[in-house]
Amino acid sequence: MAELTNIRSPRVKAARRLTKRAFRDRDKAFLAEGPQAVREALTIEGVTVELFTTAEAESRHPDIIAAAAATGVPVHRASGEVMADLTQTITPQGILAVCRFVHVPLGQAVPTGARLVALLAHVRDPGNAGTVLRTADAAGADAVVFTDASVDPYNGKCVRASAGSLFHLPVATGAPVADAVRQAKDAGLRVFAADGAGTSTLDEVDLSHPTAWLFGNEAWGLPPELLALADEVVRVPIYGRAESLNLATAAAVCLYSSARAQRQNLHSVEHPTTSPR
Repeated sequence: MAELTNIRSPRVKAARRLTKRAFRDRDKAFLAEGPQAVREALTIEGVTVELFTTAEAESRHPDIIAAAAATGVPVHRASGEVMADLTQTITPQGILAVCRFVHVPLGQAVPTGARLVALLAHVRDPGNAGTVLRTADAAGADAVVFTDASVDPYNGKCVRASAGSLFHLPVATGAPVADAVRQAKDAGLRVFAADGAGTSTLDEVDLSHPTAWLFGNEAWGLPPELLALADEVVRVPIYGRAESLNLATAAAVCLYSSARAQRQNLHSVEHPTTSPR
């Protein structure tokens, strides 16, 4: 195939503008960089619009090129200069996809029957938000909600930090925090706010039932008006001398604690212990 070498070509310019949120919102499209993200995007029909790859990346990831060909996704070979212009990393991995938005309405993301949900309130750091999304996916969560004051989930750093998890579980965006909490409660979930000022610790609350975790801003946490929305404010116990945990770490502890408690509860229901006669 002919190689794209001009960073001013219309195709390259159209893709590069998706690094700006205004253009992402206008085009309803974003960039997914790296083999893991692109591989996962290609598993969802109709999401991947086109693929840019260097010759070296083509040889390293023939499965991705084959998957694109099998689904009719155009593949454009790009020079190193063009790839560097399109990507936002210091060392580009040589493969990048233009994808359509994948988020769903709040009610679809958090329906009745959901058991574990992460609600992001005023989370601004894209790396943290993407890591929480990846952690929620690993913990088996049903959805992640990016409320209206939180970072754009299609921010390049957030997409990279999610390591493909953006394409694995429902993501809702743009809802006010109060609406997201109300939807979670209406769906039958108990809402816990994770905050260092919690009156209960993670060891003291019952996490075996459907739960939504509300996580706040990296610097100032959750303000009183948002803490008041939760059923209970819970803190992660600090056993050592650290002052606190960062957002992504605290979210991982909370989500995995819920996932573990729910799995243990399900196992006890399916395999009840019988007392000897």
